[in-house]
Amino acid sequence: MSGEALAGVDWASEVHAVCVIDGDGEVTDRFDVTHDAGSIRALVGRLGRAQVSRVAIERGDGPVVEELLEAGLEVFVVPSRQIKGLRTRYGSAGNKDDRLDAYVLGDTLRTDGHRWKPLRADHDDTRALRALCRSRKDLVETRVQIVNQLRANLELAFPGAIGLFCKPDNAITLAFLTRFPSAEKARWLSPKRLGSWLSAVSYTGGIPATVLFGRLENAAPGLFGSEGVARGRITLGLVAMLETLNAEIQALEHDMEELFRAHPDQRIFTSLPRSGMVRAANLLVEIGDCRERFPTDDALAALAGASPSTRQSGKREQTVFRWACNKKLRAAVMDFANGSRSADPWAADIYKRAIDRGCRHPHAIRILARAWLRVIWRCWQDGVAFDPALHGARQQLAA
Repeated sequence: MSGEALAGVDWASEVHAVCVIDGDGEVTDRFDVTHDAGSIRALVGRLGRAQVSRVAIERGDGPVVEELLEAGLEVFVVPSRQIKGLRTRYGSAGNKDDRLDAYVLGDTLRTDGHRWKPLRADHDDTRALRALCRSRKDLVETRVQIVNQLRANLELAFPGAIGLFCKPDNAITLAFLTRFPSAEKARWLSPKRLGSWLSAVSYTGGIPATVLFGRLENAAPGLFGSEGVARGRITLGLVAMLETLNAEIQALEHDMEELFRAHPDQRIFTSLPRSGMVRAANLLVEIGDCRERFPTDDALAALAGASPSTRQSGKREQTVFRWACNKKLRAAVMDFANGSRSADPWAADIYKRAIDRGCRHPHAIRILARAWLRVIWRCWQDGVAFDPALHGARQQLAA
């Protein structure tokens, strides 16, 4: 037993306290690590030289954890609330002290670690689905940028094409702009010719050709001549880019759906209100499938930026917006929370009460997201789908 080396890492925003102990609980090394890439790599090397096999830490995410896992160490997450209680085993005061907490983490791992499960990387199917979801999100953001460029070009060159159909990036709009990229090309149109073209491309929007032609006629005239031709060429280039992006996004969504339907956790996230395939898949991959990474719903909420950060100095305590979080997880959680309020009475009530208290929309959505994360975390930990009938807060609202 005395040959086994263990370590505790007290996580902080700038400097992490590290304590290395042997199998008898005797301290063999203490040091601090700053929160930068070089120091974190040095930490892993120093633990390796000390033959440390297991490490206890307060949170299951971030570059420190990633480096420890990459080095092949077993990592155990101990929630900060448990650390607060464990301090009383080593002194009656129970005061917060980084060096003491690092020792408490390491020594508790020595005595109680056999009850804990080590942190692990997400399964391969989750990582594959995450890559697809993030790639799709990047392409969608690129598409928005191209659409904005197309709209800006059309405002000068061909205003009548803006708003002619429901969306600027759907198939009928792109087909129209491919055939009529400029105001000069659209001069050829008449109500009859427009109707014939709509029939040829199998238009199903339901708006009569006469109405669409009226929109073209009543719009600003646009540009003609050399500049009009040049702007038309720009339109064709942007349309080609949008068609390519649409095809790639559709292909990614097809692959996403196949992986998502086969994932063992998909039923948890599809059971949530207003969570279609894309939204549910984004939630799944950003939370992951390692239950040990988030031992409490507070840990998940903090990483998602759904809980405020409390700063305390002496007798002064300040609650501020949590900037340090996983931005991708925050985006997925806030998107779900915002969508849920239009389909779920309980969510709508939480949002409304926050607004009535004077909260602005983003703050109200964070409050709703925090409430949802308690529910999602419980379902995720238990591996069960969300059941509105078992949701106590919902029953109180109905009563």
